Amino acid sequence: MKIIVDAFGGDNAPLEILKGCEAAVKSLDIDIILTGREDEIRQVAEENQISLERMEIFDAPQALTMEDHAGAIMKEKKDSSMAEGLRLVAEGKGDAFVSAGNSGALVVGATMIVKRIKGIKRVAFAPMVPGSKGFFMLIDSGANVDCRPEMLLQFGIMGSIYLDKVIGVKDPRVALANVGTEDHKGGELQHQAFAMLKESKLNFIGNIEARDISNDGADVVVADGFTGNIILKMFEGVVSMVMGKFKEVFTKNPKNKMATALLLKDMTSLKKSMDYNEYGGAPVIGASKPVFKVHGSAKARTVESALRLTKAYVEKNVTEEIKRAISDQE
Repeated sequence: MKIIVDAFGGDNAPLEILKGCEAAVKSLDIDIILTGREDEIRQVAEENQISLERMEIFDAPQALTMEDHAGAIMKEKKDSSMAEGLRLVAEGKGDAFVSAGNSGALVVGATMIVKRIKGIKRVAFAPMVPGSKGFFMLIDSGANVDCRPEMLLQFGIMGSIYLDKVIGVKDPRVALANVGTEDHKGGELQHQAFAMLKESKLNFIGNIEARDISNDGADVVVADGFTGNIILKMFEGVVSMVMGKFKEVFTKNPKNKMATALLLKDMTSLKKSMDYNEYGGAPVIGASKPVFKVHGSAKARTVESALRLTKAYVEKNVTEEIKRAISDQE
């Protein structure tokens, strides 16, 4: 399997990207094409004793920044490491594309360069988010601010397939993010989406309120991108705040520090259970070829985790499964 990786995407590129790729080549038995400035890639690898074994380099002179507008990938920076990587996967030069770069540009590129699966209205971000009993999927978490009811239905279908094939959750529970659990809650979008989801073949369990989402309320939480992004960012902030408060308490005085030593194993386990890096990234689901978005602040372990998910996505033929499901729906 050959996975194309944007070597200049994210806050810690290219060093952490290269380190993550080196680890993934060994642990996952994959080949990689790195896109980006070849001279700089080789220099960083040499200075940090990173092996480029089983890695090709496709020279791309520009890099998209987080400040670039999303459309830059098709205009000013059409020869960037992200654009070239998307072009390569679209041409079949690799099995998937992975980037920790500009999210908006990645959505535009996945839509305009790689293209959507036939019948899919919009691609969506589908991250796995830590909850009380493992992780749940939040789809869409920001790719589409404005949505139509049929798009939310498709998000549910795509999310269910991903949970089943890649994560191993059989017959995942699908819920619609809403302001109440009653069938009549929400605006027109939620009313229509609820009816479509209820009539589908999905294991739809109804509406879910934000306070229940993290408490094992569902396996796939469907939302328009505006709502989903607010839920995601709020959740990230609360987790960061709570973990920070724990740290303050445990380091407050010598007595607390001694207690912390006794609880260290359990606290390490708790921290791991709340760590987004366990999954590393999220598919830009709905694209005609596998495209993955890695956390922008990704370190090497996060990149390796994302590549593990990407490999599973390819091996389980998720794209083909979505094609079949959408075809059956039509």
